[in-house]
Amino acid sequence: MVYQAAMRVRIAFAIVMVGLAAAGRAAPQVPTPSPEGTWRGTLDAGGTELRLVVRLARASDGLFTGSLESLDQGSTIPIDRVVVSGSSVRLELKAVSGTFEGTLNAAGTELNGTWTQGFPLPLRFMRDASAPTAAAPAPPPVTAASFPLGLPIDLAVPKVPSPFTGSDGRTYLAYEVHITNFSGRDLLIARFEVLAGNRVIGAYEGPELNAILGLPGSAGVSDRRTVPAGRRAVAFLWLVLDGPRPDALSHRVTVGTLSVEGAATAPGAPPITIGPPLAGDAWLAGNGPGPASNHRRALIPVNGRAHIAQRFAIDWVRLGPNGRTFDGDQKDNRSYRAYGADILAVADATVAATKDGIPENVPGLTSRAVPITTETVGGNYVVLDLGSDRYAFYAHLQPGSLRVKTGDRVTRGQVIGLVGNSGNSTEPHLHFQVSDGISPLGSEGVPYAIAGLTGLPLQNTRVSFPARQPSPTSRNRSDLARFATARR
Repeated sequence: MVYQAAMRVRIAFAIVMVGLAAAGRAAPQVPTPSPEGTWRGTLDAGGTELRLVVRLARASDGLFTGSLESLDQGSTIPIDRVVVSGSSVRLELKAVSGTFEGTLNAAGTELNGTWTQGFPLPLRFMRDASAPTAAAPAPPPVTAASFPLGLPIDLAVPKVPSPFTGSDGRTYLAYEVHITNFSGRDLLIARFEVLAGNRVIGAYEGPELNAILGLPGSAGVSDRRTVPAGRRAVAFLWLVLDGPRPDALSHRVTVGTLSVEGAATAPGAPPITIGPPLAGDAWLAGNGPGPASNHRRALIPVNGRAHIAQRFAIDWVRLGPNGRTFDGDQKDNRSYRAYGADILAVADATVAATKDGIPENVPGLTSRAVPITTETVGGNYVVLDLGSDRYAFYAHLQPGSLRVKTGDRVTRGQVIGLVGNSGNSTEPHLHFQVSDGISPLGSEGVPYAIAGLTGLPLQNTRVSFPARQPSPTSRNRSDLARFATARR
């Protein structure tokens, strides 16, 4: 944010005889203030003021953790890493690709610095003295005497991972391990490891461990390494496979001096290859696959079971010549380049489900035309049955733009609707995912490859799809159904 100008003050000493008596006494040490606590500030982002609350805590082992709440956007973002060095404080938030670097004043009441998210902006936080943050109590040590039968932890992999190639050419495994504490006391996880036979291919501790963990139902907890008695933590893994593909995986959790190994699994089949869901250039894979994507951790209970249907989902937005997704009135859907773009069938498939008639939103962070429920979250949508328990889900379409109905057969490249802004959507875009079930939320997201591209587009990858070459049949139908005003 603001670049602090360092001001050096030269102090001149007058050596007098009365000072000699004190020369042997060391100057008193002024303790450096600590940043733990609650901080409030306002970010001026191009004329829009965002009220922010940062909460920092220091764990019993000295690790700083925290979260950032954007009051005006209604969101809380975990702080992945807090680096404190003297009076300097650095906060890293991978989910929004943002950092804050600041300096505490001598009284410990102000934190002045720079917020950087693409470009630097000045930001000053003031300590909220009315909301003190107490240090977490140190849990009792865990030794062999604590649990004679071994660590009472249950490890499970709910969805077998499939290796896939990302747009960066690397091979990944993205999956979760559920860690359930069956004891009657809180357990502080010191280390989490992924094993391929006797080889450790992933190891996490300290801030890296805290960053991959989630505690369902505890959004405000910044130190997620402590699993409360009778509760579950989830390790959201995003592994890079630099060596040969492992035949089997297992996982090891260490608490105190005890470890437990379990959750054995074997990597699944490679992903299917589909056609592009859109045509043309300058498409951006917003919230695309990646460890910090909002979709990655959307663990949602549906019909008695928690699922991550959006594990590999992408919000496709389209950039204009100005580098933005819109040009003109930001509150007008027609100002957005993606609005009204043709949505294409990614394979020869059967239409498994559709929804239409949900009105569009005015673009904005909180404006929604209808209350958001499981029935309206996807807005107007189409689900294609690709076969072999694979389903393509297209969401947020324009009302009245669907060209298909349930039971129809479609061919790859056929137009099935137009990009819109319905359901839980902030601006015109296409939400696209492939999962193993027909339910848009009550299924498990699976990776896929798009023909003509180098791997699955990762978060914020810019993509150019081939221009669409409509067949005579599709051209006749689309000319009759196309909205005259259809554009993003």
